[in-house]
Amino acid sequence: MATVNLVTLQQPRSAAAEAYRSLRTNLMFSSVEDPIRTLLVTSAARDDQKSATLANLAVTFAQSGNRTILVDADLRQPKQHEIWDIDNANGLSAMMLKDSAIADPPLHRTEVDHLQIITSGDLPPNPADLLSGKRMDKIISALRDHADYVLFDSPPVLAATDAALLGIKLDGALLAIRAGDTRRDHTAQARQALERVHVRIVGAVLTNAPRENRVQY
Repeated sequence: MATVNLVTLQQPRSAAAEAYRSLRTNLMFSSVEDPIRTLLVTSAARDDQKSATLANLAVTFAQSGNRTILVDADLRQPKQHEIWDIDNANGLSAMMLKDSAIADPPLHRTEVDHLQIITSGDLPPNPADLLSGKRMDKIISALRDHADYVLFDSPPVLAATDAALLGIKLDGALLAIRAGDTRRDHTAQARQALERVHVRIVGAVLTNAPRENRVQY
C-alpha cells in the first residue's frame, strides 16, 4: 500500500497532529454517561477538507489502541479511497444490497494498526434514501461489533440531506470549517439543519488555520 500523505502520519510531532490528538481525547471523554462510539464528520456547504480531517482523526483513534473503522458514507463525491489509495469496487453500497456484506463487511486494512476502511463502493442513484433506511441501522450495528469507534464521512450538510439523515442514527456529529473560506452564514445554517432533526453536534474542526492551530472544540 502506498504511504498515505496525512499530517498525523507524516508529521506526527507537528502542532496540527497534536491538535488532532487533543480532539480525539476530547471526543472520547466528552460524556461519560453518553459516550461517542459512532461519529459523523461533515461540513457546511462545501468540502472544507472534511475527508482529510476525518482520515487524520481516524489515525489518532487507532494510534491510541482503539479498533477503528472509517466509513466513506459520502455516496456523492467520495474521497477516502483516494486518500488511502485503495480500490473502491466494493464498499458501503455493497452492504446496502447484500446480507453477506453485512455479515462480512468489506474492510480494507491500512498501514495504521487498528484502523480499517470501508470505501463508498459504487455510487447509488438515491443516497439519501439508502442512508435513512433501516438497512443502515443494521450496518451501523454490525460495524459497532467490529470496532471500538466507527467514524463516518458524509456530504456537506447544505448540499444534501444525507448528513442529517445519517447523523440522526449516530452518537454525534463534527463540523469541519475552513478558516478564511467557510462562510459564517453557511456554518450557522448547517448547524441549524442538524439541530432541527436533533443531531448531536459535539464540536468543530477549524482547518487551514494560522500557526497550525486547527482544532476548536
